[in-house]
Amino acid sequence: MTAAPVSLLLITLLWLLALIAFSSGTEVAMLSVNRYRIRHRAQSGQSTAKLLERLLSKPEDWLGANLVIVAAANVFASAIATLLAERTGYRYAVPITGVLLTITVIVFGELTPKIYAAAHPETAALRAARIYRALVFLARPFLSVTNGISYGLLRVIGVVKTAPAGQTLSTEELRTAVAEAGPMIPARHRQMLLSILDLGQVTVNDIMIPRQEIAGIDIAQSWDDLLAQLERTPHTRVPVFDGELDSLVGVLHMKRIAHELVRGTLTRERLVEMARSRDPYFIPEGTALNVQLAHFQRNRRRLAFVVNEYGDIEGLVTLEDILEEIVGEFTTDPATISHRDIYAEQPGVFIINGSATLRAVNRALQWQLPTDGPKTVNGLLLERLETIPSSGTTLKVGPYLFEVLQIADNAIRTVRVRTPAAQSAAAH
Repeated sequence: MTAAPVSLLLITLLWLLALIAFSSGTEVAMLSVNRYRIRHRAQSGQSTAKLLERLLSKPEDWLGANLVIVAAANVFASAIATLLAERTGYRYAVPITGVLLTITVIVFGELTPKIYAAAHPETAALRAARIYRALVFLARPFLSVTNGISYGLLRVIGVVKTAPAGQTLSTEELRTAVAEAGPMIPARHRQMLLSILDLGQVTVNDIMIPRQEIAGIDIAQSWDDLLAQLERTPHTRVPVFDGELDSLVGVLHMKRIAHELVRGTLTRERLVEMARSRDPYFIPEGTALNVQLAHFQRNRRRLAFVVNEYGDIEGLVTLEDILEEIVGEFTTDPATISHRDIYAEQPGVFIINGSATLRAVNRALQWQLPTDGPKTVNGLLLERLETIPSSGTTLKVGPYLFEVLQIADNAIRTVRVRTPAAQSAAAH
């Protein structure tokens, strides 16, 4: 090498610097590439993607080959630069060359290729896949020795070789991936996917119709009142009870009632008979929505009564309620709220039913009301006030100002809520 011409040494040095840049950039690209996109492309039949996926499954092989390249390139580049400096005969040529070579390697061999690879990891990794396959093949004997020594040193310090960790995503990681999908997935579809992931964390208590809001048929009332209630009910399935809700008779399908009314054969006895043909379905409170959805499907049911540890009915949940948690019942634009329990009185001011669940309010208005305690607006306010309030009572929960509008049966029926923007506008 000492007798080699200067031109050859310069070409070799430039080639080694390019090799360092390739090694540094492709290492970042291979480590940061989206493996799920590569897997998708591989499953679509792209040969380069298949090759890259195989390389990524054994990182110790391509990382080892990469380290061999970068280590050898740095050593020989330093040696050649020193030799060129010595040939100049200048007194400070060697230290100056060392400084210049260091700057060159850092800027052109490390930072620039790594920044590019970080911005375009998939392109860089796919282009380097075939080169790495050849490098791994050529370096296989050397890698076997170095890997053996490395694993031996790890065993000495107590680190045992284990199988590589799986590439599966946890629920929270998948949630982050969906949320950051951006325009690749429409906003409505992203919300549906996130809602599906939430099913395991939400219970029937969060979405059930509270006991006092359940619309049922009391067979103990007069026949005329009973017929009037049957004619005006908007529901397709209605619970039937005798005197009080805990004395359930069964569940009535209004389609059958309509047929009986048309034929003129409906009697109280016939109504009770039809109700008893479908036994009520009870579920324990605290059941996760994903579990309950599976139960509805397995038992071919669409309606269930939520009971507490004493067997008392706490509320009612339907299959439609769970599906609404996924597909949504209302828009997320506060200016076009259409939830049955929320009415936009004016910008930033809303009239809300006290029985509305906090989860529904948060989803409809994009608010952050606490949901780790009471489940409804009424429950939240009563817990904070620690007494039954009178109409006109105001209370601030976080940044939101609640004003009690209506009280009935020792419960808050309706409230007016002002957002911080509405409060500021009222103050001025």
